Amino acid sequence: MPSPAGSSAMQQLYQQVILDNSRARSGEGELTAPHGQSFQVNPTCGDECTVQVAVENNRVSHLAWTGRGCSISQASLSLMYEMVDGEQLERVELLGETFRELIHNRGHELNPGKMEQLEDLSAFTGVGRYSARVKCALLGWMALRDALVQAQRSTSGPGQGPQTQA
Repeated sequence: MPSPAGSSAMQQLYQQVILDNSRARSGEGELTAPHGQSFQVNPTCGDECTVQVAVENNRVSHLAWTGRGCSISQASLSLMYEMVDGEQLERVELLGETFRELIHNRGHELNPGKMEQLEDLSAFTGVGRYSARVKCALLGWMALRDALVQAQRSTSGPGQGPQTQA
């Protein structure tokens, strides 16, 4: 079994990635005409976020988010944006499942292929050791999943396509 995110140097690197991404937030903002939107709140700690998506040609054509909360939730949202904006929906779902698997792995890394797929999201390896922080890391991903369901409904009806505002 892979070891916990163990070495002190690795833990410090992971902490730095999370802190850097919580300060310099990628994708923070709002879309003019999203196809789907979801507001989520973590009642345990008060973290909250709204994720907005536009979907075209079976991919996330635009993603934006707003939120407030701890560095874990904000960094997770920022890295989620970097990883999924512009990606095919199938890849977005796979990435979300892999990230959820990492967070629920109680501080242990996944197999090397999955860790590589997560790129900087692998910095959240140790979060799973702290049950109170699991919801913080997954909050934005729950909102993304819900927003994508809404977007797919809004763009799949007869005669309906992506709604953009000029």
